[in-house]
Amino acid sequence: MVRGRISRLSVRDVRFPTSLGGHGSDAMHTDPDYSAAYVILETDVEDGLKGYGITFTLGKGTEVVVCAVNALAHHVLNKDLQDIVGDFRGFYRQLTSDGQLRWIGPEKGVVHLATAAVLNAVWDLWAKQEGKPLWKLLVDMDPRTLLSCIDFRYITDVLTEEEAFEEQMRMHGYPAYTTSCAWLGYSDNTLKQLCMEALQDGWTRFKVKVGADLQDDIRRCRLIRHLIGPEKTLMLDANQRWDVPEAVEWVSQLAEYKPLWIEEPTSPDDILGHATISKALVPLGIGVATGEQCHNRVIFKQLLQAKALQFLQIDSCRLGSVNENLSVLLMAKKFEIPVCPHAGGVGLCELVQHLSIFDFISVSASLKNRMCEYVDHLHEHFKYPVVIKNASYMPPTDAGYSTEMKEDSVKKHRYPEGEVWKKLLAAQEN
Repeated sequence: MVRGRISRLSVRDVRFPTSLGGHGSDAMHTDPDYSAAYVILETDVEDGLKGYGITFTLGKGTEVVVCAVNALAHHVLNKDLQDIVGDFRGFYRQLTSDGQLRWIGPEKGVVHLATAAVLNAVWDLWAKQEGKPLWKLLVDMDPRTLLSCIDFRYITDVLTEEEAFEEQMRMHGYPAYTTSCAWLGYSDNTLKQLCMEALQDGWTRFKVKVGADLQDDIRRCRLIRHLIGPEKTLMLDANQRWDVPEAVEWVSQLAEYKPLWIEEPTSPDDILGHATISKALVPLGIGVATGEQCHNRVIFKQLLQAKALQFLQIDSCRLGSVNENLSVLLMAKKFEIPVCPHAGGVGLCELVQHLSIFDFISVSASLKNRMCEYVDHLHEHFKYPVVIKNASYMPPTDAGYSTEMKEDSVKKHRYPEGEVWKKLLAAQEN
């Protein structure tokens, strides 16, 4: 039973100094401090339930997202939760179509990251009030209610609401792959150790960061392919490092290591560039994967129309929360493109597992060529962390969107006043 009026919205700048260990490093982002703008929604109902939402950042700039969340707050405060979820499409459009804030978007950049954080908190609160994990809340909805959460504006040339309704909306866990073994900043010894540990834990799918130096990439890919053997799956991720011709040439040099895909080979905004790369790599049996930095459903629509990708990667915190991700899942179903979500960061694994499980049960009904990224960092800071068994995500059982962080972790890692950052900043001054 949905109940209560939103009485308070607060947002915190939470940062983890992951750059100190090289965690998360790639060819474009060499020193990331995994961070989040962390939103908390409270109601006037005395049930103790709160909604928690996050969006992922890399350190500097988190304070800008916090400002954007506060700028959106007036759209949320004093609203009845029943009115919000009863017209979720209208509420989504209210956030994304603010007559003034829209100018610094629209539906992209900092203001869209802030929108995701706010909406993620709403979904978490709704699922908690219903006593269900988010994936179960979605699975149990009748199709009309589910589709009423989606803003179909700008994508009706590919998928209308009626067409989506007519599609059939239909556990060993959901297959995962690991990125934790081969960050670009890791030494060969660290890479070997982590690969061997992952193999012992049952992992069969591995992703390698590439793009900084070709000879280094050849050496690292050779090393990892030797360690994991010919039967296991290898993927490459360039994190937008190359121009289009450079991407084709570079990946061709790595083709002998049999990668399943090259991820983000060029600018995430270059739809036709991705299409050119995709066509050129077909003879090599290498697909293109992208999506973690796609601004919105329109970019995904065009990537699908242009046949620019073979693997679609949604992100739970870059698009406009669950609402916009639902539209992308349905478009991917129509174009018969497997969805392999981006995860890692701060809480992305916790969130996106719900979308993957929903996709399998109610949309794709298939695990063929589908897997969800997993990164083994920072889960200890969440109240309901992911559970991985036999290299697969196990369906969450706790109510909500798995977004709630441990209060002690938030307190210690708030920037700049938290204990962790006070010590680090003092050391930098000395």
